[in-house]
Amino acid sequence: MKALVYHGAGNKAWEEVPDPVIKNATDAIVKIDATTICGTDLHILKGDVPAVTDGRILGHEGVGTITEVGAAVEGLAVGDRVIISCISACGHCGYCRKQLYSHCLAPEGESGIGWILGHLIDGTQAEYVRIPYAETSLYKVPATVTDAEAMLLSDILPTGHEIGVQAGGVKAGDVVAVIGAGPVGLATIATAGLYGPSRVISLDLDANRIEQAKRFGATDGVLSSDADWREQVMALTDGLGVDVAIEAVGIPATFAAALDIVRPGGVVANVGVHGKPVELPIDRLWIANIAITMGLVNANTTDTLLKLVEQHKVEASLFVTHEFTLDEIEEAYDVFGRAAETKALKVLMTA
Repeated sequence: MKALVYHGAGNKAWEEVPDPVIKNATDAIVKIDATTICGTDLHILKGDVPAVTDGRILGHEGVGTITEVGAAVEGLAVGDRVIISCISACGHCGYCRKQLYSHCLAPEGESGIGWILGHLIDGTQAEYVRIPYAETSLYKVPATVTDAEAMLLSDILPTGHEIGVQAGGVKAGDVVAVIGAGPVGLATIATAGLYGPSRVISLDLDANRIEQAKRFGATDGVLSSDADWREQVMALTDGLGVDVAIEAVGIPATFAAALDIVRPGGVVANVGVHGKPVELPIDRLWIANIAITMGLVNANTTDTLLKLVEQHKVEASLFVTHEFTLDEIEEAYDVFGRAAETKALKVLMTA
């Protein structure tokens, strides 16, 4: 088969590799019908994720059709159309029993790490992929949900919802700021609306992204390149700051910005993937009674979000701005990597 293979920082190639095979009785083989590129894949290509080694097939998002199942797999069958979760969970270990699937203790990839696809084992940017723990890592797709919609449930919608909105404790009447209007930031905005905040403020360097954010539910937008960006945010609150500041970029400057606008008693929810340490001015924050949360998605709300997508309570199709065939994946990476120029949100690659 053909797959996108990582060959060290800055190097990747669409090349021929061996077809995946069933290794364990709980595995399934899935033919990829649609996949996409995540910001995390760009972090990998920059060398920010050293656990990804030369020869790894990239990708942890996708929708496909099961072509083979292991002897222990029940409830799934050849021909089923499925969402591939970015988190692989055995469903039986101590962490899985607590729904902390991101730290599944099963041995596949590495015990204690639930994100293994395109990271510690071969991923979804390929014609076929082996899925460990298939029963608890795949979700059947209703016929009324398109590939483009289902694909968003692999990662960014659960990530924005769980690590941004739920971890941030967003509730009715809150003023929420989301720093970064990339795909995960927009997913956070789209799912924040489910909880009834009074305002959702989108901050980004790109004016186009801020306008896009309003399509996803942002009530206000602030250009973070403006000298008075903080004052603009404060003017949209009662002057004390936002109840929940959600960081959705993954660089020190945006984390610092979240700390600058959260009110006493508020929450900073970090969603972004950071490649460098950040400064924590605890000397002034300890007295503010704020909480700071962070984490890797558990994908424990995927079923709920799937129902909301099916009923168009969350409009997942809005995320897809560019479409390619799977063998145009290198062009898709170029477009996605130049999102400020191309105005790309999510790219859809179909078989």
